[in-house]
Amino acid sequence: MNIAGEHLAAVESLGYTRDEARFLYIAATHSGYFVPRQFIAFAGVKWGKRSDHFTKKLECRGHASWREYPHLGGVYHLSSKTLYRLIDKEGLRNCRRHSTEFIRTRMLLLDFVLANPAHMYLETEPQKTAYFSEQLGVPRDALPAKAYAGSDHAEPAVRYFVDRFPLFLDCSNGSGASPITFSYVDAGEATLAGLGHHLHRYKRLFVHLTDFRFLYISNSPVHFIQAEQCFSSFIKGVLEGGVSDDLSRYFKLRASWDQKQYASLSNDDVEWLERANARFRGPETERGYAAWSAGQLTDEALVRPVADAKLPRQFSFSPYLVAPGAAIAKELGKAG
Repeated sequence: MNIAGEHLAAVESLGYTRDEARFLYIAATHSGYFVPRQFIAFAGVKWGKRSDHFTKKLECRGHASWREYPHLGGVYHLSSKTLYRLIDKEGLRNCRRHSTEFIRTRMLLLDFVLANPAHMYLETEPQKTAYFSEQLGVPRDALPAKAYAGSDHAEPAVRYFVDRFPLFLDCSNGSGASPITFSYVDAGEATLAGLGHHLHRYKRLFVHLTDFRFLYISNSPVHFIQAEQCFSSFIKGVLEGGVSDDLSRYFKLRASWDQKQYASLSNDDVEWLERANARFRGPETERGYAAWSAGQLTDEALVRPVADAKLPRQFSFSPYLVAPGAAIAKELGKAG
């Protein structure tokens, strides 16, 4: 996790130490809420004078407020617009009050981030959209988005990656070559319906990726087996079906291009075809295209064997246990 020096200096200018500034940056960026035990674990100090002094400074300077929540206990809310402005995170909307469930989820998320500081997190919406659209060439309309109603005459505002679950490159082994890691944070949901909805929201993005990792982060292992089954079912059913649809489109656009029917192709078609040429490059695809062009392979038959043969099966799932009441976590293994 690389925190810009100017952001740390800006928070320090409010009267905080370097450790306090680092913690406030992380808590504000990833959660907006925290409890004293998280600061104590982060700073490596004991309960007492230092932690009390830190929280008193926050309250006296109006940078945070303390509130008791049913079934959750007391929580500090980093609600200062000044703090978010100084770290260029004004668009996070963490200044607003949220539901108890939202807070519980953000607290668990913060525990995960504090326990994994070596990862290179994509912290903001612009960082995420730039990584996928500019670096990986994923069309913007394939990114998970949500439209928010504007004023009476304003167009709806489209926001991307609104769940703000950890999205990162794993740099813990000193290598930057790891695949992108997505995650879902379950802070005690009764069912896995939320996980299923989350995967479907990301479907159009996933089909454009050659590989990725997925973490199911929770403070209880009760749903770990079912979560893995949910992910596997999604990959084998919905995701692979989506890829076969893309392969069908690729064959049709490529046929129009090969036959020099350029007028039938829009600019979007040409751009999509360029990306698909790289995505589906390989001998299995060429054999499939030849069979399809000769009428020996129908669109429905593309799922097997062509899509499976071409697609790198580099999708992995891992449950991740965040121990209740402590900023420590443990990855419990992989399945893919």
